[in-house]
Parts: sequence; C-alpha cells; structure tokens
Amino acid sequence: MKILRLLNRYFYFFVLYFFLGLTSLAENQPADIWNTQEQVSSPSENQSLELNKNDSPNQENGMSIYNMQSQRNNNLIELNMSPKPNGLKIIGLYDPSDYDLDINMWSNSDGDQLKNIFLKLNKLKLSNDAKEILNISLLTNAHSPKKNITNEEFLKFKSNWLIRNSDLNLIENYLIENQIINSHPKLTKYFLDEHLSVGNINKACEMFEKSTEIIDDDYISKYLIYCLIKNGKIEQAKLFYDLKKELGFKDKYFDNKINILFNYSSKTDDAISEDSILDFFLAHKTNPDFFFDPNEKTKKIIWKYLSSANLLNSFKEIEVTELEKISLIEKAVNNKNYPEKDLFDLYKRFQFNINQLLNVESFYNSLTNIEGRALVYQKILLESEIENKLKLLKILKESFEKENLENVFDIEMKKFLNEINPDNIPDNFSNFYFSNIANDNIDEKKIKFNNDVLHQSKLINYFNGDYSETKIEKDVNNYLKKIKRNKKYFFSMKDQIFIESLKSDGVKLDKKYNDLYKKDLSEIPTDIQVMINNDEKGAALLRIVEVIGQDELERIDDETISFIISTLNQLNIDIIRNKILLKVLPLKV
Repeated sequence: MKILRLLNRYFYFFVLYFFLGLTSLAENQPADIWNTQEQVSSPSENQSLELNKNDSPNQENGMSIYNMQSQRNNNLIELNMSPKPNGLKIIGLYDPSDYDLDINMWSNSDGDQLKNIFLKLNKLKLSNDAKEILNISLLTNAHSPKKNITNEEFLKFKSNWLIRNSDLNLIENYLIENQIINSHPKLTKYFLDEHLSVGNINKACEMFEKSTEIIDDDYISKYLIYCLIKNGKIEQAKLFYDLKKELGFKDKYFDNKINILFNYSSKTDDAISEDSILDFFLAHKTNPDFFFDPNEKTKKIIWKYLSSANLLNSFKEIEVTELEKISLIEKAVNNKNYPEKDLFDLYKRFQFNINQLLNVESFYNSLTNIEGRALVYQKILLESEIENKLKLLKILKESFEKENLENVFDIEMKKFLNEINPDNIPDNFSNFYFSNIANDNIDEKKIKFNNDVLHQSKLINYFNGDYSETKIEKDVNNYLKKIKRNKKYFFSMKDQIFIESLKSDGVKLDKKYNDLYKKDLSEIPTDIQVMINNDEKGAALLRIVEVIGQDELERIDDETISFIISTLNQLNIDIIRNKILLKVLPLKV
C-alpha cells in the first residue's frame, strides 16, 4: 500500500506537470541569487528606509498554474521529492546592501537569545518606526542562524510576524518572490482568508496566477479549485479535484458544495460550516436563500465577512429592548466589523425621561451597561459646558474599556474632542484630552531649519546625501568655530549625536573643538554591546526594535536615541541610522 500511494503521488505530480504546463518552468525560472551556495549580492542605489509595498513580482519569469496547456517538454520530468543537494534557499525580500546589512547578519547569533527577544516583541504593540525596522531585519535576504535554532523555527518567526503585522501587500510579495505558497501554508492561508473575509475573492485568486508551485496543502487546494471554477476553468478544476481525491482527500462538506458549483447537483445544500471562512463562504455562494444570524461564539473573521457581504441585519431592524443583539453589535464595532456610527445612532433611539438626562450620574449605575452608555451618550450630545462634556466622555470611554471594548468609542470620541479648543481644556482633563486626540502621523510635520542650533541647522542635510565629505568638513568646522566664540551656546546631547555620527563616517573635525563638549553619550546595554562585538547585526536590530517598542522615534528621550545611534554607528548600518537621525534631529512644525 505504501508503494502504491507513492506511485499515486508521483502520478499526481506527473499529470499536473503535463497538463498544467509546468514542465517548461526550468527554462523560464529566474536565477536564484540567494542560493546557499552563492553569496553574491548586487549593490543597490535605493537608500530609502521606506518599504516598497507595491512591488509585484515579474510574472513573465514563470508559468502560472492557471496557464494550462498541452505543451510537451522533450526533457525528462524528474520526480525527485528529496531536498535540493545545494541546500536550503534563502528566503527574504530585500537585498542586504539596500540597508547596509550583509548575508551573514544572523550567522553569529544564538537562537536561544533570539527566541527570547521574539517572545518579548510579541507582547509589545509596536510603533510604525519599530515595525519598519523589524520588517527590514526579518525580510532581508540572509543566512538563518544555526546555533540553538532550526531554519524552520526562524522562518516561523518571520511568518508569525507577517501575520501579526497584517500587511497583505508585504505578505503577497514575500510569498510570491520566494515561491513559498505551498511550503508556508499558515501564512498563505492567512493571506487568502483575510482577502476573502473582506469580500475580495479576486485578490485571493490572483495569488494562484502568480504562483509556479504545485499546490499540495488540502486547505489551499480547496481555494485553488474554487478559483479555477470562478475563472471559468471548469475542466482544470475537475482534474485537480479528482487527483486530490485519488490521493486521499476527504471533505464531505466541501464535496457537497463543490458538486453544486460543478453542476453535478441541482439540490441546494443548506448546511453552514463555521470551521473556516472558506467553508462559510461556499455555503453563501451555493445557497441563493442564504441566511446566518451571528451569535456570541461567531468568529471575528466571519463577522468581518458578514459585514463586507452586507449580510448583517440593519441596526434599524433591532429593537432597543434586544440588549443581547446590541451587545453583539458592540463587539462587532470593537472588531471594526460594524460601523461605529450605526451603534451610536442606535443609542439615540433609547428613551429616557428629563430627570434621567439631568441627573446622569445618579441614574447611570442603576441601568444595564448598554442602557447606561446610551444615557451618557445622549447627555454628551446635549451638554455644552466643556468640563462636563469631558467628564461624560471619560465615563463613556471607561465603560467600554471595562468590557474590553476599547476600540468602540474611537471615531466618535475624536469627533467630540476636535470640536473643543485645546486652550479651553481644564487642567484636570488635559491628559485625557491630549492622549485621546493625539495624532500619530508626526511625519506630516515639515522640517524647519534653525541655524542657531547645530542639530537643527541645514547641516543635517548631510544625512540626506546632499553633502560631499569635503564640504561637510568645511561647513561643520566653521560652525564649531562660531560656537567656540559663543560662550552661551549649550551643546546638547542631540548636538553630540550629530557630531559623533559625522566622526563615525570618517568626517575629520579640527581637534581644537574637542573641548566644546564633554562626551556623555549614553552607555550601550551590555547585551547589545556583545552583539556589536560579535557582528550580530540582525540581533542588534531586534533589540533596537524592542527598545523603541510602542513609541515613535520622535517621542523617545535623547539618552535612548543616543545609544541607538551609537549602536548603528559601530555596526556601520548608516542607511537606517540616517533615516532615524532625520526623524529625531530636525525641528518639525
């Protein structure tokens, strides 16, 4: 039996290669410059830290699994299922030279230490700046660490991060550029499910058009079969489905749904499975009278699909007495699967007497949580006195937070806060006001040069590449000369960071200016210094990500910025360093 199954498997791959036109891939496949036997990297002119999320792989380099044809290949098809003799392929997106890194950036790292850092990172809600550096460190083409960690474990960290970060464009590039749709099923399933959950089945199906792999995973295969049917490739879908069945694929629910799509059966199947979003989707597609009423146990991803497919009951149909349904809506809003505005419009329909509205705090605790929130919200709409309105906004927000619904009162609260002049905010509510109205998009601010301060002057354009080494040496020395004459000038830590970065780049400054400041740059944590000494660039970047954490770079204290820059200086990671310096040094307004 074992031999027979192996022969069936070989036959499966033979048929797929023959009928799907994949036998010509060897001639069209691009060279894999990241093979473990090659360590050549081409220089890149791209020195931007910004990640290109819109790059699409060159589809001319390989045949799509959709491009089915009867073209024969005169070469013998080798059905060797063993790994390539040249070893494991390096998996990533970015050339090491793009960010001053190298192919051995993980080679000296201890896997146990990396696992510990990843464990800590998983507990942090990372800022955009931290995410950007983490993407670079994990997605740069490089050898995996070997000590106390397997290649599979390291790649799992990459996949888990991509899933957590939920950048679908980045995930698509990663899967397609490396042709690992089948070998990284968890990440592929996430990509497909997320697109399907928002009603974008076309985008999910495009994945297969860009893939040159033979799909083996059962769940991904179900997607492929449906996508083939959707694109009018019925016979190819039947062939693939029959081959999967021949190899032992069993899924009665899927069989029933797919037989309807194949027109093998005209009878509607009312069964609805919530085991996966694909199963749920197939129930919807095969039943013209589909109806589903979500409940407390309904998965978030199914809520998302119901919302995108307009399958949720309109809030207008819900009575204010149906508190259980309103509770479900609150949870759906919290997960961004239901419009926030609709919930608060529903709150407006609650009936309260004048006494309750005049004495909110007295009646608030005697009502159910939902009724209490509706009462407070209506009072907010009526309240004109700023301090009272802020007090009510805080009560409402805290009510949501107590039930882990912290995302519900987001857009609506910011709308109220934006109507208040910041100058009129009472001191006892200033922290509440500014922490909830804060705009995280600091990058919208423009640089304003201040030539009276060294690190805010036009000299920082050096880190943009606007200065030659000769010119920057001349201009900085002239500036330091002026400072030496000005006894009142305070040489700040950011000034020191600026000067030390120049020195790290080999910029020669006159020794007579060495006494302008006492070097008091922050000490680098011991573990990071060890990483520097061992040339562990990847691990050091992970630690920098951990240090940045949830903070944007502009909000980090000078001492922390100091040792981050010092770390990058010692490792000669100038491209990333320059980007950070241009964020933290200039005056922005």
